[in-house]
Amino acid sequence: MYLFLAFLLVPIIEIALFIQIGGLIGLWPTLAIVVLTAVMGTALVRTQGRMALANLQRSFAELDDPTEPLAHGAMILLSGVLLLTPGFFTDAVGFALLIPGVRVAVFRYLKSKVTITQFQMGTGAQFRTGPAPFDQDDVIDGEFTEVRPRQNPSKPSKWVEGPPQH
Repeated sequence: MYLFLAFLLVPIIEIALFIQIGGLIGLWPTLAIVVLTAVMGTALVRTQGRMALANLQRSFAELDDPTEPLAHGAMILLSGVLLLTPGFFTDAVGFALLIPGVRVAVFRYLKSKVTITQFQMGTGAQFRTGPAPFDQDDVIDGEFTEVRPRQNPSKPSKWVEGPPQH
């Protein structure tokens, strides 16, 4: 339901803002602002994204919980999408998500609403109980022949082309 409302309300808000701001400052300045915010937003997202990636790599290197750096990276990615979307409302939300304090507040809010039941890092041994992943009907019968290495490896095999003969 929230997603439906977002897809319904955001374009209505954007159209209303375009009409109001376009009527106030004119068509070309309005379009220039939209293009300028997209260019500025792209540059800011690039620098913020590099910092978020560095924080994520640091958390992996120090075996810290990567949840917060991943969330910051996702919010920076979302801000990039919003800044590239033409409109004043999406630009305002996109620029707000580029502010680290806003991202921290959003992360804390979302963290209070989500319960994590299990967190695991690394590739430890995993044991499986229950039936085998296949039954007897899935077995394919076959034969094989062991191929031993050649005794004289300096001579190329017939499958390898040698230098061109002239």
